Amino acid sequence: MPFNPSYIHLAAPPFPYFLEGDRTVYQPGDQHPNRSRMGKFDLLIVEQGCLFIGEEHKQWAVPAGHTLLLLPDRYHYSVKPCEETTSFVWLHFHTVAEWVEAEGDPVYASREEHLQKYLTYPYTIRVPQFASLPDPFERSGQAELLLQLGQGRRSSAVWQQQRIFEDMLRMLDLGQQDAGGSPGAEIAERTEAYLRNHYTEPLTNVSLADALHFHYNYLARCMKRVYGLTPMEYLTDYRLEQAKLLLLKTEIPIAGVAERTGFESTAYFSRRFASKVGISPLRFRKRYSR
Repeated sequence: MPFNPSYIHLAAPPFPYFLEGDRTVYQPGDQHPNRSRMGKFDLLIVEQGCLFIGEEHKQWAVPAGHTLLLLPDRYHYSVKPCEETTSFVWLHFHTVAEWVEAEGDPVYASREEHLQKYLTYPYTIRVPQFASLPDPFERSGQAELLLQLGQGRRSSAVWQQQRIFEDMLRMLDLGQQDAGGSPGAEIAERTEAYLRNHYTEPLTNVSLADALHFHYNYLARCMKRVYGLTPMEYLTDYRLEQAKLLLLKTEIPIAGVAERTGFESTAYFSRRFASKVGISPLRFRKRYSR
């Protein structure tokens, strides 16, 4: 049955963490065991031959140089035995933050819910469920190094394994790949950098478009696709985060905090702060004061 390609969207931080991994070699006639709801992600990296495997209603023939990400809450099964010697690396990992499977455009976690739970806004890692290995990944040798570290002392390996695993995820992340070659992603990142560097100034749709030499509607489309927010939504969130830092780390009056973070008036700042945080700036400061 034909199906549209799926993408796995993982909110971070906290970042997914590596559990264990190994290499499996099947001879002709061998097949992957059937498993259900293992509770962990299973990343398969096929090095030689072809692996025939299914997940619920989907089935794949995974040839050498390709990856398949099996999901923790699904039924996985062998479609048919291997027809040739087949070697693949499997890596188990887990995440405590939100993840979702979807087709088409990126899906973003709720920024406010993520902020309340993990004290930071989310970044979305986008990984295709089935894909060919990106060139940097295939050349890196990271998978082999990850397995080699598993043979040594855990006290010395655990930090390196997690670092290597996160680097592997970075190379698989479509957002990172887009940033390297997509004009839209590059423009979104330029817009983000400009907003962070000029958030204290009275920015408008027109001034932003003039500064970046693109129509605001185009900037908004690029930002929405990469970050899930328009430039002005991103700007307000960033200003409020900077205001929180000033409220916590200084004794600057509320009016001064509003002015230093680019809000047009103290009243407007207080309304936006209360709407986003749930309490007024003054009550926020008092909550953490002795």
